[in-house]
Amino acid sequence: MPLANRVKELRAAKGLNQQELGALVGASRQTVSLIERGDYNPSVTLALRIARVFSVPVEEVFTLTGEETE
Repeated sequence: MPLANRVKELRAAKGLNQQELGALVGASRQTVSLIERGDYNPSVTLALRIARVFSVPVEEVFTLTGEETE
């Protein structure tokens, strides 16, 4: 299921470039770019690391799209 994310928005607000965010979370600049474009869903570990950098819950960074409600 696709994820929507606010990585680019939060990264810009924190004044980080893709390379810097990647270094902080143990990922490449290319991976950060793919995540921001929605072309790559990060692992749970990487998603948690990204949320930690921004000091927000992971749900504020990543949300499921097209999720069916019961």
